Amino acid sequence: MRKTTIKINKMNKHAISTALATALIAGMASHSVMADDFYESMTSGDGYIKFNLRYEGVDQDNTLENASALTLRTLLGYETGDYRGFSAKFEMEDSRIVMGQGDYSLGSTGYNVGQYSVIADPETTELDQGYIQYKNDVLTAKLGRQVITLDGHRFVGHVGWRQDWQTFDALSAKYTPNKDLTVSYAYITQRNRIFAEAADLDAKDHLINLSYKTSVGKLVGYSYLLEVDNNTDNALDTYGISFTGSTKAGDTKVLYAAEYATQISESATTNYDADYLKLEGGAVISGITAKLGYEVLGSDDGAYGFSTPLATLHKFNGWSDQFLGTPSQGLVDAYVSVGAKLGGGGLTVTYHGFEADEADDTVDDLGSELNVSYVKKFRKNYVAGVKYAAYSAGDIKVDADKLWVWVGANF
Repeated sequence: MRKTTIKINKMNKHAISTALATALIAGMASHSVMADDFYESMTSGDGYIKFNLRYEGVDQDNTLENASALTLRTLLGYETGDYRGFSAKFEMEDSRIVMGQGDYSLGSTGYNVGQYSVIADPETTELDQGYIQYKNDVLTAKLGRQVITLDGHRFVGHVGWRQDWQTFDALSAKYTPNKDLTVSYAYITQRNRIFAEAADLDAKDHLINLSYKTSVGKLVGYSYLLEVDNNTDNALDTYGISFTGSTKAGDTKVLYAAEYATQISESATTNYDADYLKLEGGAVISGITAKLGYEVLGSDDGAYGFSTPLATLHKFNGWSDQFLGTPSQGLVDAYVSVGAKLGGGGLTVTYHGFEADEADDTVDDLGSELNVSYVKKFRKNYVAGVKYAAYSAGDIKVDADKLWVWVGANF
């Protein structure tokens, strides 16, 4: 009996050893497969390169010399494949003056200060985006340097018109439980602005955005709670709601939009309130799009103007960039635009009439501006365009004309 017991114990030990060895081999094989899958996802992504060569000329009716710049933006990027929902993206950007054509000023970098008119395209090489992403059917989360755009860029955008794009060091998340509802949140620790790294700002910004699609348009509510992290009181809190949509009336597509926001600007010595309003209507008839709009960036008794520091500002209130900062009297922009297809490209003409929201004895008429652009894509990877802005001054600023000609390529 004792010998039988010993024999069974030996058999058990052998079985246990075999099981452990099998598990170890399986674990090693599984680990090897996981490692192979991870390597495959990291190396089977997509690389790309983008170029944007642009001429910009500025003629202002002041004592500064006229400005001109020929600059080339190069973007080199790589996006990995997916590994269990995780992926990564890396982009480097470089902006250079081409053929010595850099007769312009840019105070933030100390370049030709006070000599020429400003063109906001510094020479720089920096990380444009670099983040880790997790994505499943309802959630997308990103950690790192990233582009964040919300609702047409009016409050948060990438300023993609300039050669050095605006990005953010942030944690962001987008939750979409169904096809109609989207909840977005981002916490920003640094604003990487368009003036090269020396002008970047540490921040403690919270961006909250909820959108819901209906059969007649999209309803959005938002809270943008901004603060520059510089050991001072400088909170800028904006709360708003918007609705945009379209409907059919026979062969005509009718467009409509409305938005309202209120803003509180606080510092150690001041506390201001201002409101924002936008109303826009339009129609698309036989391929021609016409819009009529009215936008108000309000004032607090002529002492403070409604502010949108994270916006793609070039897109709004005229391409000559006269109102990148809202005057303390506020800004009312009544505009009309017409767009149409022409010669395989897109032609847009816009006219703006500006005035103060709260006029005083010296500031009421803020001028007018005419904008014209033509952009055409060709051979799949290329785009070319020309754009012109003519600003006629009112009670403040000076007349200004700006011209851009560019060509871009994506591979």
